[in-house]
Amino acid sequence: MPDFEQLLQSGDYSFLRENEHLGSRVMLLGLSGSYGYGTNREGSDVDFRGVAMQRPSDLLGLTEFEQYVDEKTDTVVYGFCKLVKLLLECNPNSCEILGLPREKYMVMTPLGEELLKNQELFLSKRAIKAFGGYASAQLRRLQNAIARDALPQADREKHILHSVQNAMDDFNRRNPRVGQGAIRLYIDRAVTPQMDTEIFVDASYQHLPLRDYNSVLDTLRNVVRDYDRIGQRNRKKDENHLNKHAMHLIRLLMTAIDILKEHRIVICRQQELPLLMKIRNGEYMLADGTLDPAFYEILDEYENRFREAAKETTLPDEPDLDKVGAFVEHINRQAVREQV
Repeated sequence: MPDFEQLLQSGDYSFLRENEHLGSRVMLLGLSGSYGYGTNREGSDVDFRGVAMQRPSDLLGLTEFEQYVDEKTDTVVYGFCKLVKLLLECNPNSCEILGLPREKYMVMTPLGEELLKNQELFLSKRAIKAFGGYASAQLRRLQNAIARDALPQADREKHILHSVQNAMDDFNRRNPRVGQGAIRLYIDRAVTPQMDTEIFVDASYQHLPLRDYNSVLDTLRNVVRDYDRIGQRNRKKDENHLNKHAMHLIRLLMTAIDILKEHRIVICRQQELPLLMKIRNGEYMLADGTLDPAFYEILDEYENRFREAAKETTLPDEPDLDKVGAFVEHINRQAVREQV
């Protein structure tokens, strides 16, 4: 296990001390990725996520700060105001910052502790869509990767078509103006060399803003891109990749169920860690590169629990913006006074 405190003092992390937006303005900084989840293995990368107070000039002047990203160390520190917006949408990646055990925080100021204690302010039924959509995308990538290796070309096209149709159904629900147009996706004899069949599209839109149409194309393109991208490594790396996808899918559902039932964010799943590590270590991966049916039984169980929790949750439909606003004002008053 790395010495994280010592690691943060190394030259690779000097930006945390020297950047004008960071330094003493960092409220929280904690482990992310496998070390945050507790699913780390030998050789796992070290990732950090955090939040920093805005500078007075960000709130009263002409400067602004949304986030700092250091790709070399895979560290992301959000500005407080940016993080609040993400938390209000129950963004899964952002919620993780508030869901660690205390020992996994490398920095926690008094204001950072206040943020942790007030995490329920940001939780609402928006988590159903946020976590459900994230889990659905994770499942689609997982299924696409398996289908790429395990199915004949014609059957793979059918699988991609099903994924694209699901993605478009979800897109149209979220964008009713676009949904008023017509788009038909179907499989026919291929015109592309080395393919027997392929997916075709017939589309008809009237008076649709170009940016909305570009969003339609992005939705279609992303599914196909995800399908083509996964599986382009060697077989062993593919299996490791699939095992991580499968583990994160179950972990996401576990986290979402806690949010909906217990009104709390729990990222490090100590109780369920043996199951998560079995998935991560490939114990549900069959010799042909597909997942054991037992994995899908586990997935069905957690999906059912997620749907039940979504039905019974007592979380509000929307966050109480008056309370959130008062809390944000309280933190930002300290930022203006520079009481860090």
